[in-house]
Order: sequence, then C-alpha cells, then structure tokens
Amino acid sequence: MSKKQANDGSAYAGRWVARVQGKIVGQGGTPEAARLAAQGNRHKEKPEISYMHATSSLALSPLLDKVASLAQDQDVYLVGGGVRDALRGVVSHDLDLVVPTNAIGLARRAAASLGADFYVLDEAFDAARVIVMGPSGTRDVLDFTSFRGSNLSADLEGRDFTINAMALDLKTRTTLDPLQGAADLRARTIRACSPTAMQDDPIRVLRAVRLAAALDLKIEPATREAMKVAASLLSRTSPERQRDELFKILGGPRPDASMRAIEMLGLLPHFLPELTCLKGVEQPAPHVHDAWEHTLSVLHHLAGMLDLLLEGRLEDANGILASLLTLGIGRYRPQLEAQFARSPNQDRTLRALLEFTALYHDVCKPSTKSVDSEGRIHFYGHEHQGAQVAIQRGQQFNLSNGEIAQIGVIIDYHLRFFFLARRMEEQGELPSRRAIYRFFRDSDASAVGLILLGLADLRGTREHTLSEKSWLAWVNVARALLENLWEKPAETVAPPRLIDGNDLMQVLALEPGPIVGELLEAIREAQATGVVSTRDAALQFGRDWLLRKST
Repeated sequence: MSKKQANDGSAYAGRWVARVQGKIVGQGGTPEAARLAAQGNRHKEKPEISYMHATSSLALSPLLDKVASLAQDQDVYLVGGGVRDALRGVVSHDLDLVVPTNAIGLARRAAASLGADFYVLDEAFDAARVIVMGPSGTRDVLDFTSFRGSNLSADLEGRDFTINAMALDLKTRTTLDPLQGAADLRARTIRACSPTAMQDDPIRVLRAVRLAAALDLKIEPATREAMKVAASLLSRTSPERQRDELFKILGGPRPDASMRAIEMLGLLPHFLPELTCLKGVEQPAPHVHDAWEHTLSVLHHLAGMLDLLLEGRLEDANGILASLLTLGIGRYRPQLEAQFARSPNQDRTLRALLEFTALYHDVCKPSTKSVDSEGRIHFYGHEHQGAQVAIQRGQQFNLSNGEIAQIGVIIDYHLRFFFLARRMEEQGELPSRRAIYRFFRDSDASAVGLILLGLADLRGTREHTLSEKSWLAWVNVARALLENLWEKPAETVAPPRLIDGNDLMQVLALEPGPIVGELLEAIREAQATGVVSTRDAALQFGRDWLLRKST
C-alpha cells in the first residue's frame, strides 16, 4: 500500500475503518470488525468508525432504488450473489433481499408498485418472490426473506460461501463483509462460510462446482474436502433442487469440466447414479474414448458449437472444423437463436435441456454391450433403452412433459442423423426428399437438437482422427436438413394438407378407423417426395394405395 493510499483511505474502499485522531488504525468488513481491529492497536482510545465508499459505483439493478423507497423505516439489504455480481461489475437479475421482519409484506408492496407477479414461497419462514417482466423480455426475480438468525451478521455467517456472504445496505449503500468475501472474490477463491456449511445443506456441493465454472474460481482445499464428506448426503436433498443446480451447470460455461469435477468428487452416484456405469466401458473404432470420456467429449463439443452458433464466441473454436461449421450452417444463426429462445419451461433453457440429453444419450451402452463371434463390440438398442432411462430421470426431476418428450425423442432417434450423414460420407449422397420428410416427421420439435447433437457426437467419437472431408460431409447433411426446415418447409417438411379424413371417407367410401390416418400420412409423404401436388392427384393416389393394400 502506498503512503498516499494510506492517507486518503483509497486502499480501504468498500470497507469499514476505525480512525483515531484522523489516522486509520483498523479496518474490517463490518463496523464491529473494524472496532476490534483498532483495539489491538489503540486499546486505550475510542476509535471513530466510518465506511469508505468505493471509488467506482457498483453495478446495481434500478429496481433496488424502488425497493429501498418502499421499505420506509425498515432496514433492507441486498445479499448473496447480487452483491457478488455488483462487485464484479455485473448487474444481477436474481436479487436476494433480507429484512429484519415482515419480508412478505415488503414483497407484496414491491409487487404492487412494480406491477409484478407475487408469490409466497414459505409463510413460516416469511419468504416471498416477486417476478418483474421488462418490456424487452428481461425477467428479474426478487426474493424477500427475513433474517436467518438473530441479526444480519448471523444471517450472513450461516450462508454457503464467503463470496455470497456479503450484504449491501440499500439505503446507505454501505457493504458488510464479515467473512472477507470480497477478498476471496479478488483471490478467485470459493471458501465455505463454516466447517459445517456443506452438511447443513448438501446442495451446496453442486453449487460450489457451478460457481467455480461460472466465475472461473478455484475451490480451496478445506472446502473441497468438506464437499467430499457431504457427498453421500446429497441424495437427501429434493430432486427439484438437484435439478435446478444441474441445469444451471449444464447451461453455464464448461459443463464438461463441471461434470468431470462432479464425478471426481464422488457426487455422481448420489444424484445421477445411471451415469456411473459408463466409466471404463470400451467402445469400438472409430471411437477414441470409453463411454464416459466420450460423453464428456460430446458435451464439450456441443457446448462449443452452441457458443459459436448462438453467440458468435470463437475463442474455443477449433480452427478449420469450426470454420467449416460456420460456413455450412452459420447463415441460420437467426433461426437457431429463435429456436433456442423457445424453451418448454421458462425456468430452464433449451440449451441446458439439450446438454442434459447429451449427458444421457449413451447411458444404456453398458447394459446393451455385446461382443460377436469375431470380437466386434455392439450396443444394439442402446438408443431406445437409453431414451427410457433418461425419461425416468426427467420424471424424477419433475421436468415438464414438453421437456421430457424432447429428451426421449432425441435420444431414441439420435442414430437417425448418424445414418444419413454416414451415407453422405461414404457414398456422397445427400438425404432424399423422403428421408428428409421422415426425419422431421419423427423428430418434430426436437429436430434441431437432434442435428446438433449428431454433429457433437461425431466430434466426440473421432476427436483428432476426424478428417476435414468427413466433417464437411456431416455438416453438409446438417445444412441440407436445416435448409429444408427453414427455407422450403412446404415442399418437404410440412406440405400443406390437400385433403382431410372426411374427404377420404366420403369419396373413397371408407369407414372411420386407423386406415384413414395411415392413408393421410401416405398422401403427405407422397407430397413431400413430389409424387402428389393436387387434390385430384391425392385422391387417385389414395385409390391406388387402397388397391395395393388389398392385394
């Protein structure tokens, strides 16, 4: 610290300081900490305690000013990740607010003033949520609770990690940091607030992994050991809380590294036990990894592709292969962005859902593994069985029906793209109009995810052995499918209906039953392949189809 900094106090920005005769003799994260520090230096003198405001303003949501004005004579504090992010220069849209009492009352007033949605989360614990939807589609979540403990310090000390145990007084704009969270944030360290923090709430073991990846931090050794000890307690937490942490991990940066950390810390058997058997399962060429390493590799490449295609992030792109991908399907970035903006559930992203699907796409390879008489390894039916296992996990996590349906379809059909692309790679043939129609008919809303997972699966299978020629063949199949989906859907993907079931029954003298649906589907496929283009042609096709069926 320079002499100038010591004199003007700039080195203590954001801290409480104790002064004696104008000289700083102690400092701390709270007024009491500064007072105790001063006693060690000037125990006979009474120090003056003051707060050293930061020289740069914190990154804060404007909603906080409204909350502060509504609190009237009541103290109100921003705590947790909102303070952490403000110190990092990031405006948080998930705001945790604490008050001494009557948190539900303040939340109700805030919702009324902001024209927002209001929910009581837990009446016994005086907790409520306010959701503010902005005009541009932004979504701010404000959670209000009363102190967890007798006062604010006790509340902060009972939290998970020091970087989340800071508070900002919304009225005075002073921070309280009793556990040196700001110092840990600067040191890029995740440290538990107490030796029992993990056992007090085992979901924190997953949260530590998530924060480490999201903020590029390291978990300090003692906290890491506490996580291992608490691993077996993770199964006691609710499936919904496990799900929420997992999907935040998957939707965040480096999901493959996070999943590797979860496995190495011994957490996997306690909340995703189906995946534990993938480790060490040998796979035949052209696979270069066992089933577990392959899964992590697919997750890695999928995340990289999504970064590239959705966000234009090139830092993790792999040279020529990334360039070929961008040239092949990069023109569909607006459509891809729109696709991934639509999620079956507003609390979880479609990106995280697709990465969850990647995590489970080969889950049944161990149970379906067989070796033929010539020593070749097979996994017959692993995609169908894997879809059912993933669906069960989705149900246990209480995912929505729409999310579960997408997971099941993508895993069940994830070899469909493989077969189309391999034909292109080996024979130089793009998918036929019939193959394209059937691909989209069977995959429906999951088609785009199926294509992207297929490309990531190839990268995770061959890794460094993948040639530019082979990759280009697979990208060209992806391009052809997306071109049909987004540029000429009426031709091959969803041709306009020329005739309905009533017409077929009246003109062709059919009785109601399954045969009507079968015939309608046959006509639509004939449209997609260019055989039928008019109503009369559709009726004639129907007559011929019935005649063939009867012989």
